[in-house]
Formats: sequence, C-alpha cells, structure tokens
Amino acid sequence: MNWNNRRDLEPCLNSIYGQEQGIAFEVIVVDNDSEDDSVALVESLFPQAILIVNPGNLGFSAGNNVGIRAARGRYVMLLNTDTIAHPGALAEMVRFMDACPKAGISGPKLLNRDRSLQYSCRHFPTLSAGFFRNTFLGRLFPKNRFAGDYLMTGWDHAETRAVDWVSGACMVVRRKALEDIGLLDESFFMYCEDVDWCYRAKEAGWKTYYHPEAVVTHAIGRSTDLAPNRMIVQFHRSMYRFYRKHYRRRYPFYLWPVIVGGLVFRTGMLVFNNKVIVPIKRLIKR
Repeated sequence: MNWNNRRDLEPCLNSIYGQEQGIAFEVIVVDNDSEDDSVALVESLFPQAILIVNPGNLGFSAGNNVGIRAARGRYVMLLNTDTIAHPGALAEMVRFMDACPKAGISGPKLLNRDRSLQYSCRHFPTLSAGFFRNTFLGRLFPKNRFAGDYLMTGWDHAETRAVDWVSGACMVVRRKALEDIGLLDESFFMYCEDVDWCYRAKEAGWKTYYHPEAVVTHAIGRSTDLAPNRMIVQFHRSMYRFYRKHYRRRYPFYLWPVIVGGLVFRTGMLVFNNKVIVPIKRLIKR
C-alpha cells in the first residue's frame, strides 16, 4: 500500500521482482490517492503489477484491505513501500508457512538501513510498557524491564519462535487464518492494526511467528514522516482503541482515566517536542 512515497516505491518493487524463481506470486499495488507521480511510475515501469488507485486516503487498514480482497494466493503478504526484500525472502517465507501449518501469521527479520536489528516482533502492549516506552520515565530508567520486555530486547532474534505480534511493515497471513479472523480492522486508520490482527489470530487459535531466515530492510516512517505530528496523534488514538477493544476487562474501571490521561499527556509531550524542542536544538546547533 502506497501513499506519496514514490522515492521508495521503485526500489521496493524492483526487490520483489528481482527475487529468484521458485514461487508464483502476484504484486498488488494499492495507492491511497498519492499526490506525487507514484501511479505513473507503476504504470510505466511495472505494468505487470495489479494497480488499484483509491479515490482518497483510506488509511493503512482500509487501503490494505482493498488489496487483500483482490489477492488470489494461498498466502497474503503485506509489504510497506519503504522496504527492500533481500534475495530469497519471499520464497523463504512461503517455505516456512508451508512447513508450519499452525502459523497463521509470520514476519521476517527487519533491519534498519544501517543493517542494525529492528525490533519487529514484540509482546502485546501492557500498561506498564506504555508508561516507560518513549516517555520521560523511560529516559530516566532506560534499562527498565517493562519496555525491554515489550520489545523483547533480551533476546538476540537469531532463531524462529512464536511471538505475540509482528510488524505490519512485512507480514504473511495464511488464507485459512484470514478467513477465520477477517480483514484488518478499519477503525484503526493507522497503527496498531497489526497488533490487533495478531491478537485476533491468537484468540482464534492461530500462532504468530518471527522467522529471521527471511530478511527485509525497512526504513521506518518514510510516508508518515510527511505528517509527523498528525501521526503521533493517530498512533495514540489507535492505541486507545486497541486497549478499549481487547483490554476493557483486564483493567478495572478506575484505571481508565489514568490510561486515557497518560495517552493524552504522552501525545502532547511528543508533539511539543517536535514543534518546540527540536526547532530550538536546530537553532542552537547553527
């Protein structure tokens, strides 16, 4: 699914079509009403791809659902446009899914552009992790166990294992699992839709796996960086929706004002940092 990311779209598609033979696949490019020349690029350079142009920006979930409905394969792979699939990655993911019938969803090893590890498989979010991840508490206690447990930082990510959820930047979903759990929840415009999907898969009896034998490079936020503050707000809205949808009975009613207040406070602090602190630091460096 693409939105105004023409600069990454071409290398992403080249990495897919450059995969060695051995599996049959179709490529569906869903464009969420981009204002750059993404559509023209696909039409001119990748005519073999199935191109679907949405009349507006439907968001991540709804935009991907358009492509999922059009897909015909026994597996569906979601792949962000800011990714590069390493040689053999697609075939390896198919091989793993074929060999592991209990896997409803799987994700590869994701690397940052500097080839460092990206923490793309995680435990389901908790209230404790929310207080310590990307907050002043996390900066005061950078080695706190709550954020570390959420990100699974105490593990070297070198072997295949069942996990709670994997990043929607690249994930493979079995057709049967898709039939059981349904499409992405479109109430999540952006963010947390992958966590929700894996949570629903778990409730339906499917397992989610991290499989590092397949490798994909992911440049985080290449599209969302175009509107960073709006995306911060959207992330916290989605996190609230996830908590309300799945954790309503986990936490007592008197904690919900704390949860909502914490999300609002964290949103405000991150937006304030982007709008005030970052510009001041840039001025000081000059």
